[in-house]
Amino acid sequence: MLNLEEITHLTFDCYGTLIDWESGILEAMQPLFRSRGVEAPPEKILRLYVRHEAELESKGWRLYRQILREVSARIGADLGVKLSEAENNLLPDSIKSWLPFSDTIPSLRRFGKRFELVIVSNIDDDLFAETRKRLEVDFAQIITAEQVSSYKPGEAHFREALRRLNVPPTQILHVAQSLYHDQVPAKRLGFRTAWVNRPSKLTDVGLALPASVEPDIKVADLAGLVRMLDAQKKGGA
Repeated sequence: MLNLEEITHLTFDCYGTLIDWESGILEAMQPLFRSRGVEAPPEKILRLYVRHEAELESKGWRLYRQILREVSARIGADLGVKLSEAENNLLPDSIKSWLPFSDTIPSLRRFGKRFELVIVSNIDDDLFAETRKRLEVDFAQIITAEQVSSYKPGEAHFREALRRLNVPPTQILHVAQSLYHDQVPAKRLGFRTAWVNRPSKLTDVGLALPASVEPDIKVADLAGLVRMLDAQKKGGA
């Protein structure tokens, strides 16, 4: 069992870990396709999202807003629908309405009493600014794809976290749902990791490609990590 007393900083993936992006994506896209006479199963939309997002991000950094526009266009093409420019903007424009999971804010407040909190996200600065209003806590650092001109699973986010925080990677617990985007690069650089295996329509993978890695901690949600922290603290008291 990882000794959490050695941890001083928690870094968080945002979308999928703190924010329910599966619901956000589906609430933006399903009505759009229905309006065009296409009833696509949620799992199909999400699998197409995963495939196209990963392929586009692998080609090098562009604003995530642009990535999402092209993801929308490609999903539309796969479903036999040619989306307009305005329709392609619906997905990135919807991010401001994506909601935190029910345990996110209370858990972050508990974590913030004990650790420095950091965001490490594949997002644009302006898009995260809207999400930040919903999270209701202060973050010591916010590291976005726009700032490092790179997308996870590249290492740039994590290297920038080490530079800014100026602590050994063994003092940082990276908390994330995606094995592919987060657990693999974080572990490679020596971070401690917690896999938040939230319920997903794409079971045990979530909105990500498959990946093989062994996280230090496995929990079903952030509340589970809070309970683990409390148990270790009581055990060491």
